[in-house]
Amino acid sequence: MYRKILVALDNSPTSDGLFAHALELAQATGGELLLVHSLSGQEDSSPLPMSATLDGIYWAPGTELDLEAWRQEWRRYETNSLERLRNYAAIANTAGVSTKFRQLISNPATAICKAAQEWGADLILIGTRGRTGLSELVLGSVSNHVMHRAPCSVLVMKATALHEAGAAGSAAGSSLR
Repeated sequence: MYRKILVALDNSPTSDGLFAHALELAQATGGELLLVHSLSGQEDSSPLPMSATLDGIYWAPGTELDLEAWRQEWRRYETNSLERLRNYAAIANTAGVSTKFRQLISNPATAICKAAQEWGADLILIGTRGRTGLSELVLGSVSNHVMHRAPCSVLVMKATALHEAGAAGSAAGSSLR
């Protein structure tokens, strides 16, 4: 069964539902969790523009870049994301599920697959935003990349199911944040 479950989280509202499912699965199987978040420009809450890479940020000629303001925004993004992981891990550990977390700076799909390989995951649990057509082509699909390149089984959960799970968890009084 699934003893080592890697949970790929972002800062979207669907993460609460994904975490709730992962926690329930780990409790049912006696498994442990590794919560992974990748800081990148592909996330809606990221201060990095979509065209940014780790090698540099490219701006249109004639525009000004307030580097100090950007650094402060990045630190806030990094700190908030790390705090969210800590909170999820504390909830899981309190529920009796051994949980660790890692925050990475990389392309999310690549980081997830690499973390699963290094940790020896049996299962990756990941959500999908439901992008299709042009938006999927332009923005890519992290879950699709992970499904095709992961070293283990992958369970992809649809955004609609995750929103419902997150709402149910909050309604039951178990705040996930």
